[in-house]
Amino acid sequence: MKFVSFRQGARASWGVQLPDGVLDAGGLYPTLRDFIASADFARRDERLSRKLPKLALQDIRYLPTIPNPEKIVCVVRNYLDHHQEAVSAGLQVTLAEFPPIFLRYARSQVGHGEPIIRPRVSVQLDYEGELAVIIGKKGRHIAEADAMSHVVGYSVYNDASIREYQFHAKQIAAGKNFDGTGGFGPCMVSTDEVPDPENLKLETRLNGEVMQSSATRHMIFKIPRLISYASQIFELTPGDVIVTGTPAGVGFSRKPPIFMKHGDVVEVEIENVGLLRNPIVNEA
Repeated sequence: MKFVSFRQGARASWGVQLPDGVLDAGGLYPTLRDFIASADFARRDERLSRKLPKLALQDIRYLPTIPNPEKIVCVVRNYLDHHQEAVSAGLQVTLAEFPPIFLRYARSQVGHGEPIIRPRVSVQLDYEGELAVIIGKKGRHIAEADAMSHVVGYSVYNDASIREYQFHAKQIAAGKNFDGTGGFGPCMVSTDEVPDPENLKLETRLNGEVMQSSATRHMIFKIPRLISYASQIFELTPGDVIVTGTPAGVGFSRKPPIFMKHGDVVEVEIENVGLLRNPIVNEA
């Protein structure tokens, strides 16, 4: 089952994605995060079988898949080829013993089809296609063997980066939290539809040209390790998002560098999960 968050006019809601529309389930729970946290999610087929209003796709605007997560945990250089290209580009980095993470905040996210904003202070807006893992069950000190039981679904993420600000200091979060820079969507695909999340093709395209082409099997730290490690730091709660890192091919490492600019269109597509598309616009 595919779940979306959306806006219809001034009203925010969520529902079930269909090929030709969306079933509006906002009357059942206020947000998708609330539904994930409820006992009803386990019997979602029964709970969502009641007659729900159907909306046409042209009548909605996508919100980030989880608009209001408590935490967005992002992983740095979690593909070996991306680590190697960072070294080749002159970054003083070494392979980490533990997952290197930082946090995004919710306001930095935008939904499918919505513009990613290139801020006034930057000409180095870079793309990073990534698999997003969505937590469905709370937990602290989760064992790796139990970690996947805490996952409720998967989505597509573009962890777009403002490279000038990322490289101002060793702590990179400044370049990762500009308003309107994290594409997230279009939907959350439930785990039963993605039997092997660590063997998915991932591709990022800029104006139709393939920039990143890899697969999630090339992650350095696998999904159970990421969940277990994050849960040692804080309790994971329903709706939390773990963004698992990006493969090689990012713009700053290319010669010459390639950055996103006003009028561009960036797409991230992950096998069995979805296609996230965002235009690029300059900050007003």
